[in-house]
Amino acid sequence: MKIGFIGLGNMAGAMIGGILKKRALAPEDILGSAKTAQTRERMKADYGIQVRDGNREVAGAVSVLFLAVKPVFLREVIEEIREAASPGTLVVSLAPGRSLESLQEAFGRRDLKFARCMPNTPALVLEGCTGVCADAGVTPEEMERLLRLLRSFGTAAVVPERLMDVVAGVSGSSPAYVFLFLEAMADGAVAEGMPRKQAYEFAAQAVLGSARLLLETGRHPGELKDMVCSPGGTTIQGVKVLEEKGLRAAVMAAMEACVRKSRTISAG
Repeated sequence: MKIGFIGLGNMAGAMIGGILKKRALAPEDILGSAKTAQTRERMKADYGIQVRDGNREVAGAVSVLFLAVKPVFLREVIEEIREAASPGTLVVSLAPGRSLESLQEAFGRRDLKFARCMPNTPALVLEGCTGVCADAGVTPEEMERLLRLLRSFGTAAVVPERLMDVVAGVSGSSPAYVFLFLEAMADGAVAEGMPRKQAYEFAAQAVLGSARLLLETGRHPGELKDMVCSPGGTTIQGVKVLEEKGLRAAVMAAMEACVRKSRTISAG
């Protein structure tokens, strides 16, 4: 199987890096194109994949084609490659907010198959989280092959298309929220005298361990939080401040803004 990426930005790089680390495909089985020669050469040097100057060359040479371009450029790219894709190609869009129906209409071809996926950058370290949906033309066997590919760099699950905008908020964009939280925790530790490098390591390991504890025990996060909050202890005082400052409301508002933006893109 050969797969292609049109667009070789951060998200495509994370996916390609994860796929190769897990050896789901060989470098020669991955083709990519990007606007600039600098990007193409960097990806070739970093990952050993094949690169092409033109998008049409990639579209016509693969069985699974990932459209990893920003939504504003998606229609332009589709117009360029519409006739180049081989019949039966599974076209997978990474663009938030662009529906399967809009992809079908933009390509105007009944001999292509379409899916949408929303991965995230932890794919680069094999800890990605990807939501995926597909049109009726994608067979269960084809969906399973796509899921195996997406699971090579983390977890992946089929979701109804109506929830893809929510996926953008809860996993697609959320690494940025987590990094912001980590930076704030490290800044607090540095303010109290800890060297910055060590502060990042302690904060990151605490978040990693907490997430693994939740996933592996299956316990409610509130229960796990209560386990840390001893009566009259230090942790409950920190939790009290976070509640006073509106941490929950701020996170929920950020999620709402992200999902709303994705829906706005869809309507645009």
